[in-house]
Amino acid sequence: MAAVLRQDVPVYQEWVGTMVGNVDADIRPKVDGFLLKKLYSEGTFINKGQPMFQLDQRQSQAAVEQAKGQLEEARAAQAQAEIDVKRYTPLVQQRAVSQAELDKATSMRRAATAQVAAAEAVLDNAELNLTWATVVSPISGIAGIAKVGVGDLMTPTTVMTTVSAVNPVYVDFSIAEQDYLRFARDKTGRGGSLELILGDGSAFPNRGHALVVNREVDLRTGTIQVRAEFPNPANVLRPGQYARVRAKTDERKDALLIPQRAVAELQGIYQVGVVDSENKVTIRAVKPGPQFGDMWVIESGLQPGDKVVVDGLQRLRDGMIVTPSDFKDTQAKVAHGGE
Repeated sequence: MAAVLRQDVPVYQEWVGTMVGNVDADIRPKVDGFLLKKLYSEGTFINKGQPMFQLDQRQSQAAVEQAKGQLEEARAAQAQAEIDVKRYTPLVQQRAVSQAELDKATSMRRAATAQVAAAEAVLDNAELNLTWATVVSPISGIAGIAKVGVGDLMTPTTVMTTVSAVNPVYVDFSIAEQDYLRFARDKTGRGGSLELILGDGSAFPNRGHALVVNREVDLRTGTIQVRAEFPNPANVLRPGQYARVRAKTDERKDALLIPQRAVAELQGIYQVGVVDSENKVTIRAVKPGPQFGDMWVIESGLQPGDKVVVDGLQRLRDGMIVTPSDFKDTQAKVAHGGE
């Protein structure tokens, strides 16, 4: 037998959420080429700029050598143009060469200078393509399983793998419109007040907070999406995991509590066995509220000071006399009436 408790009770709500990385970067090559080697360990943490794949560099290297040759040709033409201008300038003053010849040489010098600049740009681009033959990670995070194999032809549209930054990790979940209004009014979920219950039922040690609320309510479901942020320094949480987000949304003042085992449900009707001062049992209908640990808040049907049967309620009838034991024995023994 257990006495009805009266105390302030926090009310929690839970929502099912899906984890996503704060950045999910698809790794694509910037140049074409055959894949020669995978340079990282799948499923491990990698740093920004760390090499992940090596493409065949021979074509890019040949383009670099060709660009270098073209640059040298352009520089030679520029040098010759400079010589012509320097030679023609005094000859024009001596009237040994026409002004038109000098103007032509000057134009050739400008054209040669432009050709050098263009050749340098071609070389820079070729060298850039050569570096891109080594595919590196643009972010630090967890590297996924490779989606390509050695020998495959890579193009800029090929997704080779994905790297996810998961510290902090984001959890997306949807809440009802009514909950959102309370959320907005009472700042529920702010300041590290969100808990995360993992798939095995354990609580994640780091608390999180609401990061952003979507711009609109889904007209089909009447819910709105919320994104929460949780610290994940050990990278335990991964994108795609399901978890329950738990938050304190209310507090019941002077709530009446009884053990959950003291409540029996039959066809939607909840009943408890109340024991009076003469140890006589009365079966009473109650209206249960939210659960609190292994206790249940009772909205109506009980009064402070009432005592309820914890176990054996299915064997009791109105008017039966029982020999109650303390709640620590978790049993109210039936003295009369048989099994």
